[in-house]
Amino acid sequence: MINKDDNPDFLNSFLDYSITMLNKSPNSIKEYNYDLSMFLKFMKMHFKLTNETDFNKICIRDFSVETLKQITLDDIHSFVYYLAIDNNNKPATRARKISTIRIFFNYLVTKLKLIEINPAQNLETPKKEKRIPKYLSLEESEKLLNITANDESKNKERDFAIITLFLNCGMRLSELVGINTKDISFSDSRLTVIGKGNKERTIYLNSACMDAIKSYIDTKPKEGIKHDSKNSDKALFLSERKERISNRTVQYIVDKELARAGLDTKKFSVHKLRHTAATLMYKYGEVDIRALQELLGHASISTTEIYTHVDNDQVRNAVNRNPLANFQNV
Repeated sequence: MINKDDNPDFLNSFLDYSITMLNKSPNSIKEYNYDLSMFLKFMKMHFKLTNETDFNKICIRDFSVETLKQITLDDIHSFVYYLAIDNNNKPATRARKISTIRIFFNYLVTKLKLIEINPAQNLETPKKEKRIPKYLSLEESEKLLNITANDESKNKERDFAIITLFLNCGMRLSELVGINTKDISFSDSRLTVIGKGNKERTIYLNSACMDAIKSYIDTKPKEGIKHDSKNSDKALFLSERKERISNRTVQYIVDKELARAGLDTKKFSVHKLRHTAATLMYKYGEVDIRALQELLGHASISTTEIYTHVDNDQVRNAVNRNPLANFQNV
């Protein structure tokens, strides 16, 4: 939870605007608050407006509009330098904070009209490292499903349905936890999820997913389900306490099944199952990248392109399929 009492009024105003008008998710609001609190604390140190040596204890409640007006692009660059050198933030983390700062100052200038000049207008984003995502091979994926299917625990149908959805649909953890039973259309095998930025999208379910969901629903508790703020009575997946399953519980289930399958839980995780689904669909299913983008809920095609990596066998096959491959000088 965000303690808004620790924030200056203009920061709280920005957070309220982001959640009500920009329709940002609670997780995005937490990130905005964290990033901008850090930014304002740094500026108090940068402008020598505090004697506090412990960064985390710096108070920003009294951060004035006059100080905001003094911030220049050079000052923001000093903050980015601090993130890179003192905080050892990776390019992706710095890029997120820079994006937050840009949105924040744009709001102050165009919406709140608190300042006249936007110091972040020409703020650039650091070039991100392009990494090939870690994913399970087809054989490892099948092993994980077999192990989970043959679990003897009382929650084996639930856990199998969770693993099956992750490996087949590539959904995010928050999306799976947020599924309500009414979100599933059993007549035409599709599911509606709420993704990043509270954006709704449709995921079409294959027979493996439908079978796993139906088997779980047959064993799902029917009585004693909690009526709470999490709408547990509407949730598809329930915990043993008969409330909506939590992110942490799902992570525990995935780690447990990965370990049972003999797979490295330090290398693989819930998010790596999302990578696995996307990679297997692209590699074996010949899925068009635009269709993959839609399925994964990516705002930009460039995000989806990380799954178009190819392995050495594909490169070798591509060379061997060249029509000149068998040409010989005789």
